[in-house]
Amino acid sequence: MTWTEIAGFVTGAVCVWLVVIRNIWNFPVGIANNLFFIWLFVNAGLYADAALQLVYIALGLLGWYWWIKGGAQHTGVVIAEPTMAQLLVCVVSVGVITAAIQFGLHRWTNSTVAGWDALTTGLSLVAQFMLSRKWIANWWFWIAADVVYIPLYAYKNLWLTAVLYGIFLVMCVIGLAQWRAARTPPQTGAEAAAS
Repeated sequence: MTWTEIAGFVTGAVCVWLVVIRNIWNFPVGIANNLFFIWLFVNAGLYADAALQLVYIALGLLGWYWWIKGGAQHTGVVIAEPTMAQLLVCVVSVGVITAAIQFGLHRWTNSTVAGWDALTTGLSLVAQFMLSRKWIANWWFWIAADVVYIPLYAYKNLWLTAVLYGIFLVMCVIGLAQWRAARTPPQTGAEAAAS
């Protein structure tokens, strides 16, 4: 256990809790978390997870902007379900991203867990994009990723990080329930025309 793993644990737990309660400060705390985990994952040989943190930083900045400026009359992005077409694109994206990353990890790294590292990266990238749009279904993608992350980090002897992802899993279930309760009802045709 290193100071970077401890710092990642603390900032990660705070970030996810802020997401659960829909607080915009999740983005700067999340970016700090990403920086700690870049260092940790490079040293553990989890290269896709390390690269994922760079993408998280970019998506975090974009999500921060969308949460401030998005939505009707720039009042922030509303909580909603993705359409079936959007959800299908997300699922296909996970498959494509996973295959591409796994190929790259096998070809250019010494990763011992290329498939699992690629799968968690694909799920996480798509989940982060969905979170940035405040799509409730993001929680299902995070839950799936956490179910794989926990044993992956235990296998890599990142025990504190495995515990953190166990906490994330519980928080994801809470987040799913909280976001469903706070869901913005779909607009009727008349309401959409008026706004």
